[in-house]
This record gives sequence, structure tokens and C-alpha cells, in this order.
Amino acid sequence: MVDGQPDVETDEELEELLRFLRDARGFDFTGYKRSSLGRRIRKRMADAQVRSYADYQDRLETNADEFDALFNTILINVTSVFRDSDAWIFLQHEVLPELLAPSGGEDEIRVWSAGCSSGEEAYSLAIMFAEALGIEETLQRVKIYGTDIDDEALRDARTSLYPAKILESLAPELRDKYFEQNGARFSFRSDLRRKVIFGRHDITRDAPISRLDLLVCRNTLMYFNVEAQRQIVDRFHFALREGGFLFLGKAEMLLNDAERFEVMSMRQRVFRRRAGTAASPYQPVPVKVRAGVGSELHSAARHRQLRDLILDAAPGAALAVDADGMVVLINNHARAEFGLTANDIGRPFQDLEISYRPVELRSLIEQSTRERRTLRINGAERRVADAVQYFDIVIQPLPGADGMVSATNIVFTDVTVATQLKSEVKRVREDLETAYEELQSTNEELETTNEELQSSIEELETTNEELQSTNEELETTNEELQSGNEELETMNEEMRVRTEELDEARTFLEAVLTSIAAGVVVLDQALKVKCWNRGAVDIWGLRTDEVLDQPFFGLDFGLPTEKLRETIQVCVDTGRRGEPLPVPAINRLGRSIICTVQCSPFDGHNGGVVLLMEEGRVNGSD
Repeated sequence: MVDGQPDVETDEELEELLRFLRDARGFDFTGYKRSSLGRRIRKRMADAQVRSYADYQDRLETNADEFDALFNTILINVTSVFRDSDAWIFLQHEVLPELLAPSGGEDEIRVWSAGCSSGEEAYSLAIMFAEALGIEETLQRVKIYGTDIDDEALRDARTSLYPAKILESLAPELRDKYFEQNGARFSFRSDLRRKVIFGRHDITRDAPISRLDLLVCRNTLMYFNVEAQRQIVDRFHFALREGGFLFLGKAEMLLNDAERFEVMSMRQRVFRRRAGTAASPYQPVPVKVRAGVGSELHSAARHRQLRDLILDAAPGAALAVDADGMVVLINNHARAEFGLTANDIGRPFQDLEISYRPVELRSLIEQSTRERRTLRINGAERRVADAVQYFDIVIQPLPGADGMVSATNIVFTDVTVATQLKSEVKRVREDLETAYEELQSTNEELETTNEELQSSIEELETTNEELQSTNEELETTNEELQSGNEELETMNEEMRVRTEELDEARTFLEAVLTSIAAGVVVLDQALKVKCWNRGAVDIWGLRTDEVLDQPFFGLDFGLPTEKLRETIQVCVDTGRRGEPLPVPAINRLGRSIICTVQCSPFDGHNGGVVLLMEEGRVNGSD
């Protein structure tokens, strides 16, 4: 850290920590915004008194419980029933009638609450549909799914038990109708509870729930970066049926999806899926064939042979390299195109000319394997004698059964004709541009004005995106502040209870001291007066405010304190109670008395003594 800012090494350590969390516990935070994610992790590190990401990774490796504490800090669970009531009112009055209108009386209504936290949002949806359809029809037709990545929050959601504070935003009649008091908390009614299904789901990785009429994902997208948000919105578009509704948080918008989503209310962040087929973002999983004996072995061998023939006859040039850099496949088209032979199979890939011409493939294979993603090179130029060829190249890592990359497939697509046609089109376009120079000159002023307008539009779009990003950051900070405020309220309540207990104890002790008829004087280690009860006031006539924090042996009253110095010092040194000591004295009325003083050690305030003074009369005095 330099001047409070993370350096490059710290950024690399953060990425290493995130990879460790993904590999150790399956939590992939790759798509989260680094600013808010780093801030939440550093907060937990400060609570755990750890200074660097590397040291914190060591802590996680040695303390399994620390994972739960970290995930609870990262996954901010701030929610309530019908949170942002204006948005829910719009959903109930404007969206719900349109959602229910096209469906028949028996059609199933499917709803998904993504990022539901501890379940308040899912139960709010159940209440909304029950109020619109009636409880009986809701039990027959409505199915609500609540998902989140936080297992602890899901456990709370499944119990459906909430304190009264969580339900403060709910009207009393609705609370009495849909919740039953269970001790100090309230539980959601059991018949509707069975229509809400909770499960763990990662919206960045897992397949979405399909055929949805309503998808609610509020204040969740704002924690992800732009690329992750785009992928999540693709999944949401695939999950919604045509005409289905998407309900987002107040800091989230669909700025670049006007072709796929219609805006119902930008203020309340409600969108509607337009008509059109949604392409699935998922690749089909290969069918696993179980090897058997006899005819099954023969069939499997025949299938492998057919597979090899199909790969060899594929129209595109293709070759494959295993994890050790050895060539394991060269199809017929690749052999013909690049002058390779079957004898090249088994050779190191780096020994072949194709590894570095037309492009350097070795580093691209390493990058593809390291990042586990497909790379594409468009328009790679290859010269053969006087001819020029152009290829689009795809480098695709092939994961094995253990999830590790076991081979890399390289496919060359000949785009020479297409590239030449593009060049020809470009030349014709240049000729046309030359022919229209005069017209271009005539329209020059209009074009300049158009460019200025376009520039202004781009500036406004850029400003809008910056404001959107700032709004998301502010909303994230607000969530964190609200979470911290709830913690402070809890601590404040505990402090108030402790203060009341201390006040009661202080009042009790003062009453005890006041009730004692004898004089009680407490001295600290420096032999200054710390307590002077009413009995002492009645005997000697000195008020409490006159003697507090004053040296005991410097007080001028009817008791000769110097006669007590030795007894007090012995008590302080030995820590043992002294024998009662009668001392002639004069009380506040000026009468001679015998004052019996007993000295006891005092354990509070780092030592001291307690003097118990009892008044007795001198024989013969009246």
C-alpha cells in the first residue's frame, strides 16, 4: 500500500485470493466489481486484524470458520418486506393486471426472486399474488422460486421466522392475515409457505429457471461488472416467456437492451420482454456412453472409427495438441492445406511450421489454456509463393473429466474469397466516394452539423453511463451503511441495557451505604477519600462534597487521624483486616466520644482501605 492506495502487487494478491475462494469453496467472484468487492474483503480483514491478502489467504487455509465470516461480509443481506413501497405499488396496480390478463384460469404462473437473501422478497410476492387472486387460487396456480448464493441466508428464508421490526412496513391487517406470532417472532402462514421454493443458485454460472411470467432481481446486478451484467441479462432474457416482466432495483437499468426489453416504468425499473426467440446461452452436454462387453465393445470401436472419419473429413482444417504440446490430431483438410502428413502426429507442435506461421500459435495456446476460454484470430495472412491466403483461426481449450484442460483444438477457416470480396467492395466504395465528392461538398455544412449533434449525443451517453456507474456505487455504499447502522443499533441497545444495570447497581450501593448508621469511609491507594457516607456526615459534620478526593490525613475534623496512620498503613501493606481501634474524638456537636475504627482492605480501584467508624460515649459524659 502506498498513501492508502493499493499497488499492482496488491491487485495481483486480490486476484489470487479470489481464485483460491473459487477453487476451495466454489464461490466465483470473478464478475463482481473490484471496488466494492475489495472494500468488503478489506473490512473483514480489518475485523480479523490481518493486513495483507496473502496473510488472509493463510488464515482461510487454517481456519474453516473464517470462510463463513468472509462470505457474510461480502454478501450484504439488506432487505425487508415490500422494500421500496412505491415500486411494489406500481407492480401490483400496473404490472399484475397485465400479467394475469392473458393467462387462463388454470394456467400456472411462474415467478423467480433471484438474489432473495433471507426470503422477505419472495414472501412479499406471495402476499401480492394472494391479495390479487385470493389464497385458494394462489395455492393452485402460483409457484414462486427464491434463490441466492448465500446458504446461511437461505436457511433463514426456509424457516420463514422474522422479528417484528422486519414487518414494520407491512400493514397490521396484512401481518395478521399472513403471519402467525411464534414467541417473539412471526412465521409466514404454512399453506402459502409451501408454494415458495428456496434453493442455492449462482446467477453468473447456473442455468436459469425457465418459462417465467415475472422475474424479480433487485439490487443484485449493481455488484457485478459490465460484462457479468450483460451475461446475467442474457440469462434473464432466456428465462422469461414472451411478454414476461423483469423487475430490477432502483440503481439498475437496461440501457442497451431496447430491442429485447420494453420499458414499462423507468422510474420503478420494470421492463417487459419483447416478442422473439431467445437463443440459449448454453452448449449441450455430450452424452456419456458406458462401455460394456461383447457387442458393446464392437459398437464402441465402430463409433470411434466413424468419429475419426467424420473429423478427418471435416471441411475446415483442424488439428489438436495435447497438454504436453504434442500433436494428437491432423485432419485431411489440414494435411492438404499446410503440407502436413500423418507422420507429424506425435511430434512436438513447436517443431511444425504451422505453430508460428501464419501467426504465433504457441503463446495463444498457452493463453487459451491459462484463461480457459476460446480465442479467435480473424484475417490471419499466409503467403504461399505469389498467392495470399487469409484464415480465421479458433483456439479452443478442451477440458477433461477432471475439469483441467487436456488438449487444445485449433480450427482454420479459409476466408480468402470473403477477404478479397471485402477488398473489392472497398475499392468500389472508394470509386463511389470519388464520384460523389461534388455532392459531398454541397452537403458539407449539413454533415458538420450532424457530426456536432452526434458528438453531443455520445457525450450525453457517456455522461449517462458514468452517472449510472456512480449511482450503483452509491447504492452499494448505502447498503453497506445500512448494514453497519443495524450493527450499531444492536450495540447501542446492548450499551443501554448495560448502563441501566450499572445505574441500578450504583443506586443499590448508595442505598446500602446510606442505610448504615456507622460511618463508612473508603480511601484509595493514595489515601484520598473516595466514599463518605451519611453516617460519617452525621458523626463529623463534614459533607461529602467537602471531602471527596481530599487526602484523608489532611482533613480537619474531630477525629485525630494521625493515630490511625500506622493501622491504615499496615492494612494497606498486608492486605488484612485490622483489629477495632478505639480513638478519643470530638463529634460534630462538640462532645467527646470514643470512636471505634476498624480498617479493612478494599479490592476496588487498584487497592485502598475501608474505615468503619462507630461512635461511643466517654464514661461520665452526658
